[in-house]
Amino acid sequence: MVLAKTDLFEQELQRKARLFKALAHPARLQILLHLAKTRICLSGDLSEMFPLTRTTLNQHMCELKNAGLVEGHERDGKILYCLVPERIREMNAILSQFSSEMELPKGFCCEYNSYKIAELQEI
Repeated sequence: MVLAKTDLFEQELQRKARLFKALAHPARLQILLHLAKTRICLSGDLSEMFPLTRTTLNQHMCELKNAGLVEGHERDGKILYCLVPERIREMNAILSQFSSEMELPKGFCCEYNSYKIAELQEI
């Protein structure tokens, strides 16, 4: 059985990566922000709200749905797209935790950068 390279990493990192991938496009970020700010579900031709074709927008909505951030509900023959509040809260916690794990001490400089700075100062 062949493993994907992502399978070499722990499950929690894989879960974070899937979430970050869903957030890694400005259109998807705009959709999430719009849903959060308006506090209503989106329906109808969403391409009128965003500078995207219907097909492209549907692909972005699919990514957001796969990440569990958005749900689609059918009503009167239309699909309503809504945020999933518990998943949004989970996303916020994941982003906050990851950010705190990446926090660097004041004055942080990697060894390579320190070497290059010293090299430049000698010139």
